[in-house]
Amino acid sequence: MAAAALFLGLDVGTQGVKAVVYDSKGHQIVGRGAHLWNIIKSDVPGRAEQHPATWVEDTITAAKQALSGVDKSLIKGIGVSGQQHGLVALDASGTVLRPAKLWCDTESAPEAAELSEKLGYTVVPSFTITKLLWLKRHEPEAGDASGTGLLDVAARSWDSRLTALVDEHLLDKLPQLIG
Repeated sequence: MAAAALFLGLDVGTQGVKAVVYDSKGHQIVGRGAHLWNIIKSDVPGRAEQHPATWVEDTITAAKQALSGVDKSLIKGIGVSGQQHGLVALDASGTVLRPAKLWCDTESAPEAAELSEKLGYTVVPSFTITKLLWLKRHEPEAGDASGTGLLDVAARSWDSRLTALVDEHLLDKLPQLIG
C-alpha cells in the first residue's frame, strides 16, 4: 500500500487560527489544532485591531497541535487562507510598527466617504486604501506605502489618480508590478 500523502491546512482568521492535517489517500483528517484570539479592546468606535505577532505565534501553536502524532515527512503541501483587506504597517526593515487594522475596522469611514466623493464611486472602510489615508492623518509616523485598493485592474498598473488622493509621493513608493 502506498504511503499517505498528507497536507497541512491553515485558516488564519479574525477570531483565531485552525489547522488540519488531511490524508488524501485515506480521505480523512488525521490531525487538528486551533487557537482563538480577540480583537484588542478599545473604546474607539469602529476600531478593530490585532497584534500580528499573535497571528504568527498562534499559527505555529495550532500547526504543532495538528502535526503532533503525524509523520511530518509525509507532508506534501501546505495551504493557507487568511484575513483580507487588513493593514499591517511595517518599517523599512519589515518590523511591525503598530497593531494591524483589520478588514472589519471602520474607523476610517470618514476617509472612505471622502475618497468615494472624490472618485465618484463607493470606497468602503474595509478597503486598505482608507486605512492608509487614516494612518497618514492620525499616525503619520507609522505610515506604510503598500496596500490594496490602489490597482487599476484594467490597466494592470497602480492607479496614479487614486494614489495621489492619499499622498502625492505614494506612487513612487509602491513596488514595481510584474505580470
